[in-house]
Amino acid sequence: MSVQSTAMETAYLMLGSNLGDRLQNLRQALELIPLKAGHVRDISPVYETEPWNARKDLPFLNMAVCIETELCPTRLLSELLGIEKEMGRIRDGSINGPRPIDIDILLYGKDIIDVPGLQIPHPRMHLRRFVLVPLNEIAAAVVHPGFGKSVNYLLGDCSDQLPVSHYKDLKSAPAGNEL
Repeated sequence: MSVQSTAMETAYLMLGSNLGDRLQNLRQALELIPLKAGHVRDISPVYETEPWNARKDLPFLNMAVCIETELCPTRLLSELLGIEKEMGRIRDGSINGPRPIDIDILLYGKDIIDVPGLQIPHPRMHLRRFVLVPLNEIAAAVVHPGFGKSVNYLLGDCSDQLPVSHYKDLKSAPAGNEL
């Protein structure tokens, strides 16, 4: 797989934070994404959700982001992991644990990718309201390439009962990447 695609591709990302200044962490990631991964086309409002584990971790702030990127999926993942590391994320093998920032690739065009370390579409996105609610805000009609169903349909079909509450809208910034 080449480092850069021959054309721009639309990708949808999920940002999450539950350590430190959660909202500032999301803002910082939104500032770094255009520098390293691609042009930010749209963002969802920020939502607050309980963590997906039995521990008593702090609630997460989550948001969906649409980008246009020239990077191939593996290079995009590498750049996003670099942003996480730059922001203090330590990958210690724990799943769904606390973190200052988490950036997942949900969708990359209409591609289906299953290679070691990277699965697109995200393999559990259809099971999680904290992913589908924000994603539905900016991509309701986008079709999941594996299921052939829209994001809006997947949200309506999702059995996850964890509450997802509107927290803040960051779209007040001017057009472009000044989020």
